[in-house]
Amino acid sequence: MKFDHYKKFVNATLDILLGLLAIVVVIFMLRYILDIGSMILRPLSTDLFGKVIQEVTSFFMLFEFVIMLIRYIEEGHHIPIRYLILISMTAILRQLLVLHDRGTETLLLTLAILVLAGVLTVFSYVSGDFKHSRDEKDVDIDQHF
Repeated sequence: MKFDHYKKFVNATLDILLGLLAIVVVIFMLRYILDIGSMILRPLSTDLFGKVIQEVTSFFMLFEFVIMLIRYIEEGHHIPIRYLILISMTAILRQLLVLHDRGTETLLLTLAILVLAGVLTVFSYVSGDFKHSRDEKDVDIDQHF
């Protein structure tokens, strides 16, 4: 019985700390929006365009992080593995958008995305998310995400 009280206390503490973390991340997201807005008003150059793309992808990484925190709390302090794979794919895509001038690194990042997509597909297949029918072989992708 005492363990349940500790568990509730730890979960409440985690919720409060994660809420504070989410507030800090949202503040940084607002800062990114202001930075992007100020960059857009400047005259366009190649360097500025690259910086804007980097800032936008960083913003979306923070957005995904906030969504992950919300999902973690909603799921009873559990993050589905599918979500972690999707976040990893997003992070690699961000890296690919920012650092696309080296051929070998681009190829390795692309292969990493392919491997994660394969893992996500196998995981969905094994967990029974795909509809199996002899007549119907279509998969409703929208319900997975």
